[in-house]
Amino acid sequence: MEELVDVTAVEVIGDYRLRLTFQDGTVGDVDFSRHEWRGVFEPLRDPLYFARVDVDAEAGTIAWPDGLDLAPEPLYAEARRHPVRAAHAAP
Repeated sequence: MEELVDVTAVEVIGDYRLRLTFQDGTVGDVDFSRHEWRGVFEPLRDPLYFARVDVDAEAGTIAWPDGLDLAPEPLYAEARRHPVRAAHAAP
Protein backbone atom coordinates (compact mmCIF):
# COMPACT_ATOMS: atom_id res chain seq x y z
CA MET A 1 0.00 0.00 0.00
CA GLU A 2 1.34 3.41 -0.95
CA GLU A 3 1.89 5.97 1.78
CA LEU A 4 -0.53 8.91 1.92
CA VAL A 5 1.52 12.09 2.15
CA ASP A 6 0.13 15.45 1.04
CA VAL A 7 1.93 17.75 -1.37
CA THR A 8 2.61 21.08 0.38
CA ALA A 9 4.58 22.96 -2.31
CA VAL A 10 5.27 22.79 -6.03
CA GLU A 11 7.88 24.59 -8.11
CA VAL A 12 8.22 24.46 -11.89
CA ILE A 13 11.92 23.75 -12.56
CA GLY A 14 11.78 23.20 -16.32
CA ASP A 15 9.51 22.16 -19.14
CA TYR A 16 7.31 19.46 -17.65
CA ARG A 17 9.56 19.19 -14.59
CA LEU A 18 8.35 19.87 -11.06
CA ARG A 19 9.97 19.99 -7.65
CA LEU A 20 7.50 18.76 -5.07
CA THR A 21 7.60 19.14 -1.30
CA PHE A 22 5.54 16.81 0.85
CA GLN A 23 4.09 17.04 4.34
CA ASP A 24 6.78 14.74 5.77
CA GLY A 25 9.61 16.97 4.47
CA THR A 26 10.41 14.89 1.38
CA VAL A 27 11.51 17.07 -1.55
CA GLY A 28 11.99 15.53 -4.96
CA ASP A 29 11.87 16.22 -8.66
CA VAL A 30 9.29 14.68 -10.97
CA ASP A 31 9.88 14.73 -14.73
CA PHE A 32 6.80 14.52 -16.93
CA SER A 33 8.64 15.32 -20.20
CA ARG A 34 8.05 11.84 -21.63
CA HIS A 35 4.46 11.60 -20.47
CA GLU A 36 1.81 11.47 -23.17
CA TRP A 37 -1.17 13.47 -21.96
CA ARG A 38 -4.45 12.10 -23.31
CA GLY A 39 -8.14 12.44 -22.69
CA VAL A 40 -9.07 14.92 -19.97
CA PHE A 41 -5.35 15.57 -19.38
CA GLU A 42 -4.68 16.67 -22.97
CA PRO A 43 -4.48 20.38 -21.95
CA LEU A 44 -1.25 19.48 -20.08
CA ARG A 45 0.47 19.04 -23.46
CA ASP A 46 0.75 22.83 -23.57
CA PRO A 47 3.88 23.74 -21.54
CA LEU A 48 2.41 27.13 -20.60
CA TYR A 49 -0.70 25.47 -19.20
CA PHE A 50 1.40 22.79 -17.48
CA ALA A 51 3.41 25.54 -15.77
CA ARG A 52 0.19 26.88 -14.18
CA VAL A 53 0.29 24.02 -11.68
CA ASP A 54 -0.46 24.82 -8.05
CA VAL A 55 -1.05 22.96 -4.80
CA ASP A 56 -4.62 22.00 -3.97
CA ALA A 57 -4.27 21.94 -0.19
CA GLU A 58 -7.73 20.48 0.29
CA ALA A 59 -6.94 17.49 -1.94
CA GLY A 60 -3.28 17.29 -0.81
CA THR A 61 -1.94 17.21 -4.33
CA ILE A 62 -1.07 19.31 -7.37
CA ALA A 63 -3.75 20.71 -9.64
CA TRP A 64 -4.25 22.89 -12.67
CA PRO A 65 -6.96 25.37 -13.61
CA ASP A 66 -10.29 23.74 -14.43
CA GLY A 67 -9.78 21.07 -11.77
CA LEU A 68 -7.22 18.75 -13.36
CA ASP A 69 -5.22 17.01 -10.65
CA LEU A 70 -2.97 14.02 -10.12
CA ALA A 71 -3.06 11.47 -7.33
CA PRO A 72 -0.42 12.28 -4.69
CA GLU A 73 0.71 8.67 -4.08
CA PRO A 74 2.55 8.12 -7.40
CA LEU A 75 3.95 11.67 -7.19
CA TYR A 76 5.37 10.85 -3.76
CA ALA A 77 6.88 7.58 -4.99
CA GLU A 78 8.51 9.34 -7.96
CA ALA A 79 9.80 12.23 -5.83
CA ARG A 80 11.39 9.72 -3.45
CA ARG A 81 13.22 8.17 -6.42
CA HIS A 82 14.64 11.60 -7.33
CA PRO A 83 15.26 13.35 -3.99
CA VAL A 84 16.62 16.85 -3.69
CA ARG A 85 19.08 17.30 -0.89
CA ALA A 86 18.65 20.48 1.07
CA ALA A 87 21.73 22.69 1.19
CA HIS A 88 22.89 23.10 4.76
CA ALA A 89 24.75 26.17 5.89
CA ALA A 90 28.13 25.56 7.47
CA PRO A 91 28.11 26.06 11.27
